[in-house]
Amino acid sequence: MLMPDNIHPEMSIYYNGYIILSKLNAKGNLGMVELYHELKEENAMSFSIYMLSLDWLFLIQAASIDENGVISKCL
Repeated sequence: MLMPDNIHPEMSIYYNGYIILSKLNAKGNLGMVELYHELKEENAMSFSIYMLSLDWLFLIQAASIDENGVISKCL
């Protein structure tokens, strides 16, 4: 089982990873702080969920970050 049954789906890393990728699709490359502020306003995403979701996206090579802190979606 990939997701525990005792949490809401909107709190999962998978769902929030999708939200992050959707924002990157719509806005293009964004700085790490700028992306978090936009997601926090629209989705009330906590910082810890944001960081865990970014880590997951980096691990599966769906997103990358450059030396300036700009996050981009991998093709």
